[in-house]
Formats: sequence, structure tokens, C-alpha cells
Amino acid sequence: MFYWFYRHLDINIFQYISVRAGIAFFISFFLTMYLLPKFVRWAKARKASQPIYEYAPNSHQEKAGTPTMGGVVFIFSTIIATLLTVKLNNFYVVGALLTLALFSLIGIKDDFSKIAKNANNAGLSSRAKLILQFISAFIVATILIVYNHTTTLYTPFYKYPVFDMGMIALVFWILVMVAASNAVNLTDGLDGLATVPSIMGLVSLSAIVYVCGHAIFSSYLLLPNIKTSGELAIVGTAMIGSLIAFLWYNCHPAQVFMGDSGSLPIGAFMGYMAIVGKSEILLVIIGFIFVLETVSVILQVGSYKLRQKRVFLMAPIHHHFEEKGWKENKIIVRFWIISFMANLLALMSLKIR
Repeated sequence: MFYWFYRHLDINIFQYISVRAGIAFFISFFLTMYLLPKFVRWAKARKASQPIYEYAPNSHQEKAGTPTMGGVVFIFSTIIATLLTVKLNNFYVVGALLTLALFSLIGIKDDFSKIAKNANNAGLSSRAKLILQFISAFIVATILIVYNHTTTLYTPFYKYPVFDMGMIALVFWILVMVAASNAVNLTDGLDGLATVPSIMGLVSLSAIVYVCGHAIFSSYLLLPNIKTSGELAIVGTAMIGSLIAFLWYNCHPAQVFMGDSGSLPIGAFMGYMAIVGKSEILLVIIGFIFVLETVSVILQVGSYKLRQKRVFLMAPIHHHFEEKGWKENKIIVRFWIISFMANLLALMSLKIR
């Protein structure tokens, strides 16, 4: 809508991505702030709460009855804010909206099944969830291939492209989106723990796709110039706005959880932005907390299967620190600090090349 104002009413200020990104931020922020309390009241009335995992630390029992599926609200707000502010004929934006919609639908199905049967194991099976994630990622990655998105691989702290992946890029991109989606999902175990690192990661990725879409900035920083990718920064900024509003209700003690309907699309979208901004490898640093949580689960499961011994008291690793007696707020804030430092390093890598 706002870009239409520029094209048809000659309101020149709306041609700028930075202006429309700011508008998208505030639309999604205020829309989430308005809708979320209504959603919480509706969810409580219908007892749409997150079942507490039976093996979770004892302190989690006090979270019983907290509404879940808050991700539906901030994903909806992000999509509405995006539709009002972007160039709708930009295929990178279309891919972003498709990513958010597909992965959110998978999460909604999983969350709703758990709520309906009031059991953590009543949702989609791990296999079914993975299959749906791979299908969704395949659709999005195929769109990028069809529209000739560059398949060249770049790495942090190195100014030249590494090599052209060719059709291998399709498989690589699918793995990036699915891995990022599940990594955020694993991290979403404490109040606000996944929300703030997601905001920080989206800030970094939005900056990267904006720079890559700008001929002068990308040339100065020796980054690939991905024409029209800058529009994707508006979608990222819209999600940042909705997540900040969501944090208002998700900070400790949480009034609502995002559920799989929020964590799955956040991760997939971050993976998608990294692919568009040629930062697939850099995503490991940007999403360091998510990587740490995922590696802790892999190590725990692998060690137990091979040696019948556990590496951590409980996995993911945030539960390990809970078992050691750390207060929930201390774990959350310290993980936020680590995420901030990792993203600062990631942004520094744009210049140190």
C-alpha cells in the first residue's frame, strides 16, 4: 500500500526501503500489542495451554496453564505489515511470505494436536514434522533456483566467493532452512530465551540483505550485489517489531508461549534470509545460541546411544544449567549476552574481509 502511494500519488518518501521498513516495524509492533492480550484471554478461556514435558525440571510445573501458540499472532502481524509496505511483485518477498506461512502451518498443526490431547507427545511425530519441513523448504528453495538466485557460496572473513554450488545449492538451502527451524524450536524452552536472540539475528540478517541489495554499499563492503534483495529487509524489520511486542508478554514470567507455530517459521525465515544474503555460513555465528542448543542435544543423544552416558545433566543445554541450580532469569539474560556478542562479531565480519 505505501509503495503504491509512491508509484501513483508521487509521495516520494515511500520509495525508500528504510522508510517503509520503519513503518512495517511499527505496524507489526502495535498490531501484535493489540491482538496478543485478546489472544491470551481467548486461549485461557479455551484452556489452550502448553502441556508441560514430564521430564522438564520441576520449576517448569508452575508454567502449567500458560497459553501457547502466540506465534500465530506475531506471524500474522508480520505478514499484514509486510503486505502493507513492500513491493508485492518482489519474488524475494514472495519467498519470505511463503516460508512464514508454510512453516507456521506445520507449527499450528503440531501445537493444536498437543493442546487438543493435552500431551506433549500428541503432536506431529518427529518424522512427520521433518517431512513437512523438508517439503516446505524444497518449495521455497526451488523458487530461488527458478528465479536464478546466485548459487555461489561465500564465507565470513573472506572477500572472494568460495565456489559455485550449482544444483547442490538446492539441497544445501533446504538443509539450512530445516536446521535453522529446528534449532530455534529447541531453544524455545525458557521465557524469552528464543525471542531475543531471534530479534538480534533478524537485525543482523536484515542489515545484510539491505546492504547486498544496495549497489554502492555492497561494492564498498565487497559483498555480492543481490539486486532487489533489499526489499526483504522490510519483512525482517516487520518481524522484529512483532517479536519485540511479543516479548512484552513472553518475558519472565511468561504470559504466553510462542509454540511451534512461532519458533518453526522464525528459524526457517532466518535461514531464508541467510540464503538470500549469501550468509549461510555466517548464520552459524548469527544464530550461535541456537547452534549451541542444537549441538548440546546432538551430543547428549549421541553419547547416550554410544556410551550409555550423558554429557549434560539435561539437554538442551539451558536445562543443564537449571539442573545445576541457576535461576531461570540468569540463564536467559546470560544467553542473551552471548547472542549479542555473537551478532556483533557477525556484523564486524562484513568489514573484516
